[in-house]
Amino acid sequence: MSYKRLYLATLMGVLCGVVCCLMSSSSGPLPLKMLANIFSSRVLIGIVIGLSAWKMPWGMHGALMGLIVGFPNALGAMMGASAQFGKWELFSMTLVMGIIYGFVIELVTSGLFKARQK
Repeated sequence: MSYKRLYLATLMGVLCGVVCCLMSSSSGPLPLKMLANIFSSRVLIGIVIGLSAWKMPWGMHGALMGLIVGFPNALGAMMGASAQFGKWELFSMTLVMGIIYGFVIELVTSGLFKARQK
């Protein structure tokens, strides 16, 4: 296992978590529990990407890890349904954003810093 890869992917997960929290609270403050859920999900995507040894192209790997880790979070997001967003809209937006963040984390980790899987 490459510690460089784990550290970079986790750091990218933290950065993506901060960005995601800022973007999701741009229309108004969110409850702390919801922000913690959003942040921890993005950090977990980074950790899983850093630890995973699945051999596949890096773009596909990041998107798949974002999908797998983001799925439970997307199910939980359905409880936050409001007049602005329905439960299925929240589910699909959360799942798609997990895939995107997984891809971005892997892009920076493998593409930019060349911390490839061993």
